Amino acid sequence: MPSNPTAGTMAFELPAGRDRPWLMRTYSGHSSAAASNSLYRQNLARGQTGLSVAFDLPTQTGYDPDHPLARGEVGKVGVPVAHIGDMQTLFQDIPLERMNTSFTINATAPWLLALYVAVAERQGVDRAELRGTTQNDILKEYVARGTYIFPPEASLALTRDVIEFAVTDAPNWNPVNICSYHLQEAGATPVQELAFALASAFAVLDAARAAPRLAADAFYQAVGRMSFFVNAGVRFVEEMCKMRAFVQLWDELTASRYGITDPRLRRFRYGVQVNSLGLTASQPENNVARIILEMLAVTLSRDARARAIQLPAWNEALGLPRPWDQQWALRMQQILALETDLLEYPDLFEGSHVVTHKTARLVAETRDELARIEAAGGMVEAVRSGHVKRALVASLSARMEAVETGDAALVGVNCFTDSADSQLATGRVSDVLERNPASEREQIEALRVFRDSRDDAAVQTSLQALRRAALAGTNIMEPSIRCAHAGVTTGEWAAALRACFGEFRAPTGIDTSAPPAGRGQALASLRERTRELVGMLGCTPRVVIAKPGLDGHSNGAEQVALRCRDAALAVRYDGIRMTPEEIAEAAVADDAHLVGLSVLSGTHLELVEHVRRALARLGRGDLPVVVGGIVPDDDAARLLASGVAAVYTPKDPDLNDMVGAMLDAIAAHAVPVPATSSTRRLRAARPR
Repeated sequence: MPSNPTAGTMAFELPAGRDRPWLMRTYSGHSSAAASNSLYRQNLARGQTGLSVAFDLPTQTGYDPDHPLARGEVGKVGVPVAHIGDMQTLFQDIPLERMNTSFTINATAPWLLALYVAVAERQGVDRAELRGTTQNDILKEYVARGTYIFPPEASLALTRDVIEFAVTDAPNWNPVNICSYHLQEAGATPVQELAFALASAFAVLDAARAAPRLAADAFYQAVGRMSFFVNAGVRFVEEMCKMRAFVQLWDELTASRYGITDPRLRRFRYGVQVNSLGLTASQPENNVARIILEMLAVTLSRDARARAIQLPAWNEALGLPRPWDQQWALRMQQILALETDLLEYPDLFEGSHVVTHKTARLVAETRDELARIEAAGGMVEAVRSGHVKRALVASLSARMEAVETGDAALVGVNCFTDSADSQLATGRVSDVLERNPASEREQIEALRVFRDSRDDAAVQTSLQALRRAALAGTNIMEPSIRCAHAGVTTGEWAAALRACFGEFRAPTGIDTSAPPAGRGQALASLRERTRELVGMLGCTPRVVIAKPGLDGHSNGAEQVALRCRDAALAVRYDGIRMTPEEIAEAAVADDAHLVGLSVLSGTHLELVEHVRRALARLGRGDLPVVVGGIVPDDDAARLLASGVAAVYTPKDPDLNDMVGAMLDAIAAHAVPVPATSSTRRLRAARPR
């Protein structure tokens, strides 16, 4: 036995002391600014080292709480911030000069940053002291998450304004955080996540470089301030190699594309939330193991380690996590960073043949995909044409098919489904955070009081200056900050820019030409049942799949629409952000036989009721309605008791079963065509 325990191994030097831990965050915000402020101060007291603010959908899409489209959405998936008073309350007793704040905000990023700067100024904090990030990655919103407002070119101009402002006035602020997280949630493979994220970053930087207001040195600093927000799935070896590929490609391409010679400005800086798509409502206690394994993907490799991490809670597939659930997620990070020896060593994978080969393969395939995007006219054109959306829809369809067929194991869902009763998840509403049903009314009343208290002349003057800047193409950040101080609301700021830029509807991606291969007998049976319904109805069964409200998470709706199409149904899916009245009108216009509603924002009870009322007003209250989303068992029972035909949740992963039940609902409500009838279309039968 050799006397030297390291004999025959490659020598290396340990770093001097331990590496500094990454920023530890939890993604949080709900109900009201006051309630969220209490949660933030509580989390900071428990060892959280940064804030990650979740805004509600009206705030993200530029509506005030009293706007009709905000109905039922206020405070549901994040904190509502309608004006500077809300932002002051949100950060009360939190010293902004010592805080690192991440804003998950995109279309309204300039406005929320303006509010934050205005609050800092009222705290006496210099802009140059502010540290944090605006996500501000608008291109992925058109293909993966859905909180866009304006057309892509106008949105990129707003992003450019934030970059210019940050470089000159807030040099410690990350003005853009390219978010590949939602790309993976929407189905992206590792190569697609790499390529689409990098192409989005290049589109943003190209727009900034083309603007005459940004000098060369300032542009180099803008490149250095670019950050990324990535996803890490449970295939943690592949995910770790993906991060090493990100580091390599960003270093090489910023040098070759933009001539950045300072290696510090080419450093790939990223934060992460690990995968939520793979969290299950069935046996949710298994999610703890998934979350920890996914965290290893972005921490084990020192040369590609995340600079900030936020972990989902074990029960996010069930509903909104409680403070205790978020604390558990924080403790997972703290144990890894502080109790283990991970931060005491250099990179564990340097020289690994397996890791080197896998990383090189990802790099090569990503370069090929980037070349295809460039050939298609760049990322903006690839978004406009639907190229990116179709690719994501097809990838997610393949992923879901693998789960359905068992080719991809999902413990507790398609294998090892027998389980003892969970002591963590009993199915009661108390297992997730309960929302105050009166909070939306309180928020609307508080908004009315705020509007009554402000100087209307100052509001109109500041809005006029904002519109002039937008139409002239000058930077909107200073006018936005003046609007913030004047008391302009989020909805008023966005409405002013809507009037200048217009709005945009992105491609749905369900026109993908990916064949429904591999689904075998189950799909053949669905097609046969559809043919039987054609004989019964005298026409092809028609379904309307719709997303009411402001929820932009459309992955599930798109996959249901695809499977309905593959089952030979006639499908109408108009994309996200539909009012109940628009959905009802579409159902009447198409003479639909069934309406499917997808709601993931927790507003299912309100929005389903509104849609059914709209259908009744148009004389189609007889139509069967099915609902999909994150619906607690008690709410599902209420929906079924009210007459909804079926409710689907993450516990129901089999799309074939889902479409089969939809065919059953159509058949149950249909009146057969008489043999002598020449009727080509037949409405569903009225309830008896």
